[in-house]
Amino acid sequence: MNEQGGNGRAAQPPELFEEAYIEIIGAREHNLQDIDVRIPRNKLVVITGISGSGKSSLAFDTIYAEGQRRYMETFTAYARQFIGEMERPDVEQITGLSPVISIEQKTTSRNPRSTVGTVTEVYDFMRLLFARAGEAWSWKTGKKMVRYTEEQMREQILHDFSGRRALLLAPLIRGRKGHYRELFEQVRKQGYAKVRVDGEILDIVPGMQVDRYKVHDIEVVVDRLRISPERAERLHASLQTTLKMGNGLVQLLDPDSGELRNYSRHLMDPETGLSYEEPSPNTFSFNSPYGACPHCKGLGQVNRVDLQRVIPDDSKSINQQGIVPFGEVRDNITFKQLRALAKKYGFTFSTPIRDIPEKALNVILYGGEKKEKGQKSELAVTMSYASQNEYVYNLAYEGLLNMLQRWYENSSSEKIRRWAEEFMVVDTCPECQGMRLKRESLHFKIDGKNIAELAEMDLSELAEWFEGLEERLSERQRAIARDVLKEIRLRLGFLLHVGLDYLTLNRPARTLSGGESQRIRLATQIGSQLTGITYILDEPSIGLHQRDNHRLIEALKELTHIGNTVLVVEHDKDIMLASDYL
Repeated sequence: MNEQGGNGRAAQPPELFEEAYIEIIGAREHNLQDIDVRIPRNKLVVITGISGSGKSSLAFDTIYAEGQRRYMETFTAYARQFIGEMERPDVEQITGLSPVISIEQKTTSRNPRSTVGTVTEVYDFMRLLFARAGEAWSWKTGKKMVRYTEEQMREQILHDFSGRRALLLAPLIRGRKGHYRELFEQVRKQGYAKVRVDGEILDIVPGMQVDRYKVHDIEVVVDRLRISPERAERLHASLQTTLKMGNGLVQLLDPDSGELRNYSRHLMDPETGLSYEEPSPNTFSFNSPYGACPHCKGLGQVNRVDLQRVIPDDSKSINQQGIVPFGEVRDNITFKQLRALAKKYGFTFSTPIRDIPEKALNVILYGGEKKEKGQKSELAVTMSYASQNEYVYNLAYEGLLNMLQRWYENSSSEKIRRWAEEFMVVDTCPECQGMRLKRESLHFKIDGKNIAELAEMDLSELAEWFEGLEERLSERQRAIARDVLKEIRLRLGFLLHVGLDYLTLNRPARTLSGGESQRIRLATQIGSQLTGITYILDEPSIGLHQRDNHRLIEALKELTHIGNTVLVVEHDKDIMLASDYL
């Protein structure tokens, strides 16, 4: 082992020798031949050599393994019985070893929910930024959402409806099915006489209910008054009652013109009354039900049945397994339904799939036409039993593609799910267009961008966007966002420093190469600002363009400058020349 630029060993005072070096005595792990090594601490040290020379045996199987073993020994005996004992590496003695962190070449995570943004925590800080400083826009009208205090609400109502008669309405039900008999009775007992149901003012009568199968909007008429400054006290009292009943939402209706306006303590579209929940960091998390797209559950992709896999060869018949998921013809309910379809539409199980009438094939694949409530399916299926009796049932046919989708999504059997998956392809989610978040979350914006659009930028472009962001924010937003922006810029800087400027935050972690994963972990460690650590890296230059080598070297040097030892197993000439010890 040679130190670059001179023999540092002789320069060390004897009393500081053990503190200045990691000393390995008698290392015999794998193909190491009882070697002794002294490695200077708080330096960039490169371990190089031909294949099989013992580089990894020294770095990982000896130094890292001993560091892990010592860490495990800090646990109580009770805890160690669950972890298991770690075998001591084949070495006489190691002294001067600080806590060890290995940054190896392996994919960061196989979890489909893990991305560059979540692994590096940049996305977590962006979620915090959007929760605090994001501006909400209506997904219905594209207008900016507003919220009022009670005082602002009162002043706005006096301005909007001055001199006009108005009904104060407290929304109770919005876009939901049900008969609401109990709700009407409860409102009647509270002393209210009128409600507005689906836009129509009605008297509340005992036993009142609505069609349970239709979607309804129901508001209580809390007060009817002429809006003027002279009636400000009455407006104030009625407004308080309405806000309490309507959970912070008030509607004012001009009975003469039909004009309806919405006012809310929450984020609301003043034109349509659409309201959003108060944003939190989870609102922008695709790993949380509060933020994830409900259709793809935050994955950005969905599995859908592929007709080409279901019918790969339409010259075959059902008897020839032309519709693959059906398999061989059997005597079960599915084939009884198919026989009933064949009888109804005039084909047989020997008819090539391409010659089956189009309407019949559509029913086989997608199911029969929807029937009105109370009507039975027209598909008559004959069922015979051991008693020799035959019965004819009117059964609805779900459709093969619908069945496959249902089995894949709802089956508790992993075997059935895997079988159904054979007939599926992965598609971009049609609801969120691959952005993973629900539509409300995608309509919170900063400087015209939502969080998913930022996650699609490459890191160099994203860093540039964040660089001048304060100038484009309001004074309130700047005060809120200052500390969060500092953390985001810091982490993006570390990622750019290790040559990852081409990645995007929404890049799945499982698609990263070993070298990319290693450099991400390196950037994360630099960001953690830990000191007194021994870092061990395995060929971090792999997959890195030669022009970005200097950035990687600077990052490795940065770790040593803050008081860490960096051991690198490497063949790259530039890194070897830049090392403090080789």
